[in-house]
Amino acid sequence: MSAPVIRFRDLSYSYGHGKLRRQVLFDLKGEVRAGEIVIVKGPSGSGKTTLLSLLGGLRAAQEGEIVVLDRRLDKAGRAEKLALRRKIGFVFQLHNLIGALTATQNLLMALRLHPEIASPVEAAHRALAATGLTHAFDLRPNQLSGGERQRVAVARALVTQPKIILADEPTASLDGTTGHMVVTMLRDMASEQGAAVLLVTHDARILDIADRVLTLQDGRFVNGIG
Repeated sequence: MSAPVIRFRDLSYSYGHGKLRRQVLFDLKGEVRAGEIVIVKGPSGSGKTTLLSLLGGLRAAQEGEIVVLDRRLDKAGRAEKLALRRKIGFVFQLHNLIGALTATQNLLMALRLHPEIASPVEAAHRALAATGLTHAFDLRPNQLSGGERQRVAVARALVTQPKIILADEPTASLDGTTGHMVVTMLRDMASEQGAAVLLVTHDARILDIADRVLTLQDGRFVNGIG
């Protein structure tokens, strides 16, 4: 069995202060291993996005321990967090593509932080081709369908060959067929690279692509630990 690339325990988080303080995560514990795809499902407001942002270093931890790629993320300084985030591919509900750039150029922006990857244009084209977008190399987001834009976002997340993929509601704006196609591509490409995938969703249509499914409700896992 592969080693965990994400581990967390006693993870709690609250918004606000004093009388306005609202706790959204309660003593969570779990792990994700290399090559594994784990889905965290739950209703809106259950804490899924907060959990993902903590594990990706996009939000500072308040309580508990987070270990990412054998480094204590909750104790890391700004520079170390930035270095760790470069090893993570992010896919968001809204594709977050730059509208003025072509699909290829959007991937090249991600590759700017990875000088170790030779021939970045070729790498971008390979990633786009793997998601069935050979026709879209020179097209801008407004020339693509919603599903195509999200596939560009998947290619952008994977083009840097990350060790971890974090996906936040990647099918929320897609129909069932397109959504399933996007996450299947995400799973297959991540598997080829040996990356761990943690995907949060409330979309029950895509649960079959996961190795494990965890249910988060009111800030707690209700079907055991991760």
